[in-house]
Amino acid sequence: MSALSMSDDPLSSTPWLTLVGIGEDGRAGLSPAAQNALDTATLVYGGRRHLALAAPLAAETRSWPSPIANAYPDILARRGLPTCILATGDPFHYGIGAEIARLVPAAEMRVFSQPSAFSLASARLGWPLAETACLTLHGRALTRIVPHLQPGARLLVLSWDETTPYTVAALMRARGFGASDLTVLEAMGGPRERRRSCPADGFDIADIDPLNTLAIVVMAAPDAQVVTLAPGLDDAWFENDGQLTKSDIRAVTLAALRPRAGQLLWDIGAGAGSISIEWMLRHPSMGAIAVEANPDRAARIARNASRLGVPDLRVVEGPAPASLDGLAPPDALFIGGGISVPGLLVRAMGALRPGGRLVSNVVTLEGEAVLLAAFARHGGSLKRLSVARADPVGHLHGWRTAMPVTQWAWVKP
Repeated sequence: MSALSMSDDPLSSTPWLTLVGIGEDGRAGLSPAAQNALDTATLVYGGRRHLALAAPLAAETRSWPSPIANAYPDILARRGLPTCILATGDPFHYGIGAEIARLVPAAEMRVFSQPSAFSLASARLGWPLAETACLTLHGRALTRIVPHLQPGARLLVLSWDETTPYTVAALMRARGFGASDLTVLEAMGGPRERRRSCPADGFDIADIDPLNTLAIVVMAAPDAQVVTLAPGLDDAWFENDGQLTKSDIRAVTLAALRPRAGQLLWDIGAGAGSISIEWMLRHPSMGAIAVEANPDRAARIARNASRLGVPDLRVVEGPAPASLDGLAPPDALFIGGGISVPGLLVRAMGALRPGGRLVSNVVTLEGEAVLLAAFARHGGSLKRLSVARADPVGHLHGWRTAMPVTQWAWVKP
């Protein structure tokens, strides 16, 4: 029986697991209740640094294994015995608290939090947290920071280690944000605390403590690569071989998909991945799976996703519909290529969650015939999209019309 299924167990309302946030000032910074929890525990889990900060401890101590999840069965097996977990600062702000809360009901836990690194940094700098973007690069891809590089923005970033400030500075220089001010806040709240600043251009802060938080004031050059907040990024930003939903059509397509926070998109026949990438850029909670049969294009999608700040985009290489087997059902679905493949549309419509939205764009007569038949049978909306751009005609200019796009949108009952 799992811990989550024991609502009728008398222990279910008795706290046995205590999460204790600890800072660089060690036990001196803990409340009497937190210290008592440590003193009366029979087992204390934590990182080596946490255990050293909390010393002396009378209880048995265990350092986290790698991966840390290997310790969870041991912790759950101790249900009913006083057990403590040590964490940095606030266990529920990019800490272990979220993982533990998925395993242990809140009624069985006590939590004693300390100020998070974000709270400490904002206090040092005088930055209102409500007006500051807080993110972590601890165990996460560096390019996650890219969508947050908005002119004038203030960022607080949890570093992975002492190398993070250097790699962030290099990324910012490469993208046209070299004038940005970077402040490294090290070992905040303890005797080793230190704060040093330097612009991204010429970043040369030495001997950085592995325990550091990076504060950034973003300043952009005129040609900086700013990921805009509206869909329709410049086509040149996507590495492609011509299989790309162009900027204007892409913006209309994203509007037709009507993204909502937390939703999952399937992008079938993804080409350069522009639709799924821009889908994920709409909100940090968005997910997408790009399905692409061509191996070169699949690799290109992954590169585009990383460079544009959504490295968690999942790329599935293989032909649809066979490659769709086993994928989590989507909340929204875009078919940008392969609509004429037998069985693909039926398979896609079947996979879509009820209330989900399907959008498909085609430029060929054969693809249009499939969409016309689908519209006649299932309803939805049908549009013809056309974009004309001014091009030179001799020493004058005239309109050059791109191939028209037929778009079908449908909501699953």
